[in-house]
Amino acid sequence: MFRASYGRVEKASDYIIEDGTYVYIAKRYARKWVNGKQKKFLEPLIPNLLFVYTTAHKAEEYIRKTPSLSYLTYYYNHFELVEGKKNPPLTVSCKEMENFVIATCNKSEHLKFVDETHCHFKGGEIVKVIDGPFMGVEGRVARVSGQQRVVVTLSQVGLVSTAYIPTAFIQVIHNK
Repeated sequence: MFRASYGRVEKASDYIIEDGTYVYIAKRYARKWVNGKQKKFLEPLIPNLLFVYTTAHKAEEYIRKTPSLSYLTYYYNHFELVEGKKNPPLTVSCKEMENFVIATCNKSEHLKFVDETHCHFKGGEIVKVIDGPFMGVEGRVARVSGQQRVVVTLSQVGLVSTAYIPTAFIQVIHNK
């Protein structure tokens, strides 16, 4: 996972994609008033973060040896230390990333990047959404902003909540 400073996520993404590497930026639709009219536009769900599917060697090349990406850094895992008491770059497992992409790829304006204190979890069970625009998403059921939603965990980064999910669209797959 990379961090781009000063809102240059798109610029970094374009460069890395042009180099043949897969990049994912979670986005959602937002509304803004412009000249008295409400406009709908895409914005990053998690500002300044790019998810890059690459090797450690290629990641190092982007961060350390590409002058045109001087504003790009690793997003570090602040819960782990390696040699020299340094935090390693954060990596996300393929399973977790696939679930995150399914949850965010429809760019719903109701997606939220949330803190656990804003989630009122209904129980410990893991559920799967079996119908609707979030079909395939796995997470925990919670009340967020007064609505029943499924919350997806992205380790060491945070939580993402879907839009409202009807109970009929939820199947329990694992009880804690």
